Parts: sequence; C-alpha cells; structure tokens
Amino acid sequence: MTTLMVQGPVVTKLPIDWRGREMMLDAYAYQGGASHEQVLALLNHAADTAPDTVPVVRIHSGCVTGDIFHSLRCDCYRQLQLALDEICTAPVGLIIYLPYQEGRGIGLYRKLQAYKCQDDGADTVDANVEIGMPIDARDYELAAWILKDLGMATIKLLSGNPLKRDALANAGITVAQCIPLISPPNRFNERYLKTKRQRMAHDL
Repeated sequence: MTTLMVQGPVVTKLPIDWRGREMMLDAYAYQGGASHEQVLALLNHAADTAPDTVPVVRIHSGCVTGDIFHSLRCDCYRQLQLALDEICTAPVGLIIYLPYQEGRGIGLYRKLQAYKCQDDGADTVDANVEIGMPIDARDYELAAWILKDLGMATIKLLSGNPLKRDALANAGITVAQCIPLISPPNRFNERYLKTKRQRMAHDL
C-alpha cells in the first residue's frame, strides 16, 4: 500500500437518534491527502468487551439522494440503517462514512447524468459507460488506513460487494466474514439491485 498523507483523527462524542433511542458514539474525523477526502468514523464500543472481539464494520459510500433524501432508486439509505442497527448492537461496531465516494466514486453531478441514461433504458453499469465513467471508481485505501489506525486489522464486513472485500484484503485487512445487508426491492430499484447481483457479483 502506498504511503498516505492523513491528518487526524479529531475525536469527539456524537449522540445520534437510533430507532427513537439516544445512542452515544465515538466520532473520529480524518482528512486525507486531497481536500475532498474527509472521512467520519463512528464507533460503538461496549464496556467490558473482550480484547479479541472482532469488530463489525460498515464502509459506507456517501449518497446524497439516498442517505439524505431517502431515494428509492438505490438501496443506500436502507443499507445505512441496517448497518447502524448492527453497529449499535454489536460489542464493537464501526461505520466509516466516505462522503466523497458519491455515485460509486463518480460524484453527484455525473451520477445524475447516469440516472438520465437509466431513464432512457440503460442499466447502472451501461449508464456509467455511456457517460465515459468507470463502472465503480471507488478505492478503499484510506478506509483501510483508518481501520489500522483504530487497531482493527481483522473485521466482520457489513457488505455483499466482492470488490470492497478484495480491496481491503489487498490493503492488509483480514475480512473474517462478509455480512450482506439485504433489503426488499421496490419498483424503482428492482433493476438496480438485479444489476448489482448479475453484473457486479454482489451478494444481495
């Protein structure tokens, strides 16, 4: 793995509303080498947890349309909520939130360009190709760096994405288990989920 220029962490507490309950999480902010590479890591660590406990980890790509506005075109909001359920009930749970990975790394503007291609009949893979973008432009080197910084070289990964699993493994993280986050399809994202399964080998 290449040497990363990372600032942080800045550490504080973040109370969140989780399923109508108050939940206090440890918040870690990191700044990557590029100005847009700002990362939030939220940790739940129960008291008296055994030191060899394997943490449950979600690495979540930011999705303005899904995470904030609850878009039905993707499953990002549902995956985020399911991940928080796992993290807030695990002895050790962590979510690494990567806001700059919008649209599988192509950004919000180009993501909506791809949406327009989907409106005209393309699936999510072909839509990215049509606008001259990679099918998936994300990398997880910074996320792996943060996991190591937090002492989490072995994890249970909340994901069905084989590229994410393999990228973490290549960066020196042992993925002891992959736990897919599965939500039922709706009429707006049914093809999106089918494409992830059939053309991107996601376990959904």
